[in-house]
Amino acid sequence: MKVVISGYGKMGHMVEQVLTRRGIEIALATEDVCSIDRELASECVCIDFTMPDSIRKNYPFLASAFKAVVIGTTGWNDIREDVCREFEKNGTPMIYASNFSIGVNAFFAGVERVCEILKNCNYEPSVKEIHHIHKLDAPSGTAKTVAEVIAGSLGSLPQIESVREGEVPGTHIVDLKSDCDRINITHEAFSRQGFAEGAVAAALMTQGLTGVYEFKDLILK
Repeated sequence: MKVVISGYGKMGHMVEQVLTRRGIEIALATEDVCSIDRELASECVCIDFTMPDSIRKNYPFLASAFKAVVIGTTGWNDIREDVCREFEKNGTPMIYASNFSIGVNAFFAGVERVCEILKNCNYEPSVKEIHHIHKLDAPSGTAKTVAEVIAGSLGSLPQIESVREGEVPGTHIVDLKSDCDRINITHEAFSRQGFAEGAVAAALMTQGLTGVYEFKDLILK
């Protein structure tokens, strides 16, 4: 497998480190993925950690040029159907996630199970997410995903509080409160490494894969 890294910021560098450690060939790391030769792209899996505006501009090229694509960029949920349709039209495998951390996806599963138990038990849910000051989207994609998980069991989307402070990699807290007690479920990332590890795992999953998938649906089967 050969990989093109789209977006060479902090996450791109972390993905590069994981790929190098695993002995996976890096064809190119770039801030301008649409400038890549299509012949090269057709041989590569693209791992994208860019910006929401970049995905909005680049997704037709990603879908038509690459062998497969892994999208870790968030903030484009409003055009998700259009993006997925473009990949399906081109027959290009794509895996996307609001968060590629294996721990976060276990967090999603845990929240879902707890909410199933609490259904019809009068618990009021809320979500709080804390991230570094450089994060552009708020609420985070992870917070939106966990809110959707909660709504799937409890019937309504919870309120999300977003906090931006320091260099916090990412903390998500689900609060479930009743008149009798309170349950808190928390995931705290110590660094960006977990996101990079999951994205590389997803890139490996694209081999032999067809269609478009959300990462959590692949690993939580």
